[in-house]
Amino acid sequence: MYNKTPVDEIRSAALDKAGIRLLVKREDQNHPFISGNKWWKLKYNIEEALKQHRTVLTFGGAYSNHIYAVAAAAKEHGLSSIGIIRGEETLPPNATLSFAKGNGMQLHYVSREDYRKKNDPEFVQMLHEKYGEFYLIPEGGTNSLAVKGCAEFASETLLPIDFDHLMLPVGTGGTMAGIVCGLQGRRKVTGVAALKNGDFLKTEIDKLIRESSGSTYENWSLLTSYHHGGYAKVTNELLDFMKTIKTEHDLPLDHVYTGKLLWAVMKEIDMGQFARGTTVLALHTGGLQGSLVR
Repeated sequence: MYNKTPVDEIRSAALDKAGIRLLVKREDQNHPFISGNKWWKLKYNIEEALKQHRTVLTFGGAYSNHIYAVAAAAKEHGLSSIGIIRGEETLPPNATLSFAKGNGMQLHYVSREDYRKKNDPEFVQMLHEKYGEFYLIPEGGTNSLAVKGCAEFASETLLPIDFDHLMLPVGTGGTMAGIVCGLQGRRKVTGVAALKNGDFLKTEIDKLIRESSGSTYENWSLLTSYHHGGYAKVTNELLDFMKTIKTEHDLPLDHVYTGKLLWAVMKEIDMGQFARGTTVLALHTGGLQGSLVR
């Protein structure tokens, strides 16, 4: 069940001075458990799993928002689920894995070496031999159906909002690709890579856009220097920033994606990267269950 979400406005003296209007699309509020972009990425994947009457199997780390969301989505739709978890099992399990297990997900731990084989046909065949037939959703949930769901979100939900420039966090690139497809060249879109050395994502995003739409668009770009040390890495500076945003604007952020997004938005505004009079829309993609700031 998708809940309509608000568009909040962040106001500050710095924004007034820069002549920028900053809006936040609060997709963290679209579902209590399958929040943010996960809802859109999973929408058509879950629909396909239901058509095939199959168990859902997917991959993720011990703190994966994706594992958390898939477990909740599978339970909500009466599907069995299996999570292939990177690394050895630790007891007691953390909050993310406890939630997944509590929602009926069967957890299977593999070594980091084996986890790297997750896209190899032989490894997938081994999983079939162990678990039987299943519907496979890739790590992070990015595939053609995820792009389709995010494109629908962009065309139906984002386009009606009055903004000039959209900014969003990027992990695997599926959400970004879908949104670019859904906007069909309208408005500007900038992604903020959450991982270190993220330049390869430009090629991945472009490939996903072309495969999904048959087109290529020039209205998007990717920033790769706001990762704060790498995926799920955090600096004291970022944590302090997140606390300030929560205190002053009542906007909760997570350190993996949305904290880095808002940090990048503010830095880009400070550097004068947006013309006066620009309305920037930041997309809150959820994932708050793993936040280090409460």
